[in-house]
This record gives sequence, structure tokens and C-alpha cells, in this order.
Amino acid sequence: MLRRAVLQTFRQGLAQSFYKRNAVSLSETTVTHQPIETSNEADEKSVSKQKPGDESGNTVVVAPPEFRFMYPEFLPDPAMERRNRLKEKLERIDMLQRRSVVEIPEFYTGSVMAVTVADANSPNKFARFVGICIQRGGSGLRAWFILRNVVDKQGVEILYEMYCPLIQKIEVLRLERRLDESLLYLRDALPEYSTFPLDMEPERRLNNSVVPINPLKVKLRPRPWLERWERQNLQGVEDLNLPQRFYDKAEKVAKPWEKYDLMLQYRKTIPAEEQEKIFADVHSQLQQQEFKRKMRRRRGTDNEQ
Repeated sequence: MLRRAVLQTFRQGLAQSFYKRNAVSLSETTVTHQPIETSNEADEKSVSKQKPGDESGNTVVVAPPEFRFMYPEFLPDPAMERRNRLKEKLERIDMLQRRSVVEIPEFYTGSVMAVTVADANSPNKFARFVGICIQRGGSGLRAWFILRNVVDKQGVEILYEMYCPLIQKIEVLRLERRLDESLLYLRDALPEYSTFPLDMEPERRLNNSVVPINPLKVKLRPRPWLERWERQNLQGVEDLNLPQRFYDKAEKVAKPWEKYDLMLQYRKTIPAEEQEKIFADVHSQLQQQEFKRKMRRRRGTDNEQ
């Protein structure tokens, strides 16, 4: 009898564990991936994306999956020798405090931006630069982006640290994406692809509209180039019109097997479970900051009226 009672309790506990596991898996599958949206639309949809409560009855907020494209600097460096959990958490706290002082809008590679920084040598004590974002990288407080513009027929590039205390304002004049993640080939392209007026006004767009992808294909100048662009899989460049021997050399040095290397991809990325935890921590604070900005804007418009 005792053995039967023990066996029956074991079966009940096993059934309950299977039930809980299936419930968790079903709740995780409800979070579907959608095209990249603006931060306002993602915040509105995040209210419905909540996992069921745990045993204590508390609901766990799930950040939208678009956050990994909007705020990639919150993800740590995937190199294991540089990982430090405490340092990463402290950096995220500092980043959120900096964002509460200076608004860092959503932008991507290919967006036209304007950055105002404090400059003691300038007559106005500040300097403003307008350009297209050609590259973005770094993680944590070391996040950076590069703006490029052609001024007086001379290409000018400035690298900004996103959380530098000298930055006073960051504006997105044209929010869009390009076909490539890096636009360094604009250095060898015609000047008209990198020329923007310094007094450019921001373009108006709907709050809940999807970020557009600009299908523009850039025409490069004749060789020599700064890099061997024929060896890179570029989608936003016109036909290079090179002799066949250049393409033959590119095939010899190509590594098509790397896209099937799962361990290589694992080392270069942060697991999805860890990304979900990180963005869940910062999601609520980003929402509060956005709500406070909207209240300030409303108060400003009311005072003007």
C-alpha cells in the first residue's frame, strides 16, 4: 500500500511538471516576430505582450522583439572574455540615466541625423553637424555611430560616442534604413549620395508607421577604392563593371560555409533568452521616459497657446 501511494504521488507530480512546462512553452510561442516598427508602435503593443504570472502572481513584462534593432547598444559584447554581468548591469543603469537627460531617438544605418555637441572654441559654444549614418557599433557606454556629409566638395566624417556627456541634442531628420548594414562604400561613391544641406529640416512622418527601407543603389567611382568592394556581398551598390579576374579572385577568398557554422553564429550573438531579460529590464524605464517627454511637449504647446 505504501509503495502504491508513493507511486501515485510521483505520477501526480510528474503530470503537474509536464503541465507547467507545456503552459510555459505555449506562452513563449505567442510572442511572434514582426517587421521593424517605430518605438511608439512597439510601446503600444508591448502592453498586450505579457507572460502569464508566476507562482507569486506577478506578471512578467515582455519587451517587443523590435527592441533588438532599435536599441542594439543595450546588448553586451558577445565575446566571452569581455563579459561581466555586474559591469553590464551598471552600464545599463548609467545609459538609462543619460537617456533621461538627453533624448536619443530611434535611428538606423542610412538615417539622416543632426548632432549638437558642446564646443568651447565655437562662438556659440556649440557645434551642429548634419550627415547620414554610415556605420553604427559598440555596446554599452562604448556605443558609437559615424555621420558623413560632403561640405565644400570635401567628405567629412565625425564619429560620435552615443553617451558622450558633450552631446546636447540628437535629431533624426529622415528615419529610414538601407539595404546594407554598413555604408562605408559611400567614401568611394559619387558626392551626391553623401551631400545634405546643413540647414535641413526634419521630415514629418506618422507615429505608428513602419520604418521604410530605401532601395537606392549607389554608383561608385572608378578604381582605386579604399576597400575591395567586389569581395563583399553588397546589396546597395550598382554593378561595379570590373574585369572577370577580379570576381574570380573574390570567389577564391570567399567563405560561403560560414553561414552554416552554428558555433560561429553562437559566438557572435547573444542568446534570445538573455536578450529578452535585458530588454525586459530597460523596457519599463524607457516607457516612463517617453511618457514624461510627451507630457513636457503637451505642457509646452499648452503654454504657447
